[in-house]
Amino acid sequence: MTDALSIRKVETPQDFKVFLEFPWTHYRDDPNWVPPLVSSRRHLLDKKRNPSWQYMVGEYYLAWRGKKPVGTIAAFVNHRHNQTHHENIGWFGFFECEDNQETATALLSTAAEYVRAQGCDAMRGPASFTLNDECALLIENFSPPVLLMPYNPPYYQRLIEESGLGLAKVMDLVSYIAKPSSYLDENGNIPERLLRVIEKVNQKYNVTVRRANMKALRKDVHLLAEIYRAAWANNWGFVPPTDAEIDALFVQLRPFFDPRLGEFGMVNGEVVGFLLALPNMNQVLKRAYPHPRVPEWWTLLKAFWHWKIRPKITEQRIVMFGIKPEYQRMGVAAALLLEHMKATMKTPYPDVDLGWVLETNAGVDTLAKSFNCPIYKRYRFYQMPLS
Repeated sequence: MTDALSIRKVETPQDFKVFLEFPWTHYRDDPNWVPPLVSSRRHLLDKKRNPSWQYMVGEYYLAWRGKKPVGTIAAFVNHRHNQTHHENIGWFGFFECEDNQETATALLSTAAEYVRAQGCDAMRGPASFTLNDECALLIENFSPPVLLMPYNPPYYQRLIEESGLGLAKVMDLVSYIAKPSSYLDENGNIPERLLRVIEKVNQKYNVTVRRANMKALRKDVHLLAEIYRAAWANNWGFVPPTDAEIDALFVQLRPFFDPRLGEFGMVNGEVVGFLLALPNMNQVLKRAYPHPRVPEWWTLLKAFWHWKIRPKITEQRIVMFGIKPEYQRMGVAAALLLEHMKATMKTPYPDVDLGWVLETNAGVDTLAKSFNCPIYKRYRFYQMPLS
């Protein structure tokens, strides 16, 4: 007989340990999954240390069959999101599940019950926890994820859409891929036609580009945050990061930053836009393979080998890209992307993931197509009513 299914809230340190470590068992035989650093995942889930929990309430749940954990989910309410967008929704995230519809429906129902009890009228997800973290469900191209992007088995889409709870698409995100073979001409150069068009626009609006300053990186990060908040203010689902979240991001990403991969765009000498990319550290983590039962110092030593001694990184991801609204029609984005591609040609990371981007963002779609960058991955947010 099949053991009975139960859904239980994470309440004890042992429960938390099971929730934290579940992905290592769940994805054990999946060659595409990239394990996170255990300390990073613990920090993300820690309600006392993750600054996002300063404005959220929520719970974690585990699915059990007998004594075996078979799934996880988080249910939470992001008050800053609701205040910013004048919505009254809750969220689900950290959805991991065996290929079993009963288990998936039970987990999603439990999350829905929690956010309904908080007075919400809809549930959206997945998100872990904000749109500045890993978010949405991968639905196309189940290959290894790049830095800070989600990965899940293909069957998750079926489990969510056939749960019977009314979870339906509310928004898709896409990632574009830029490879030298796509945006360079037969001589290995950026096409002259593209250079002429961008240069003409740059002269018209006095657009220039400067590199990020390693000696004043914290100042540049806060300048980036200022532009980011303005540039994304009207975007679907965007919630401006707090100063604490920006500081946490600085601490998290500074060790991996390559000054060749960060640019600021200026009009008449005023900084009005930015582009920030990072080497795809997932290519290192996949080889170092962090694990809860392996001391992290040993994992970090292996990571250093694959990062610095015998470098394995050949990819990068543009993690942030924004232009102040009043300057978005002056070619700043094209100037930034052009300079970035020029810099990329001199780095070990020739392949560039431009993601994620809202499927409704026609401006970025046009820009990506001008550089001959196709969409190569798609992600989905779901939403269900709670009436």
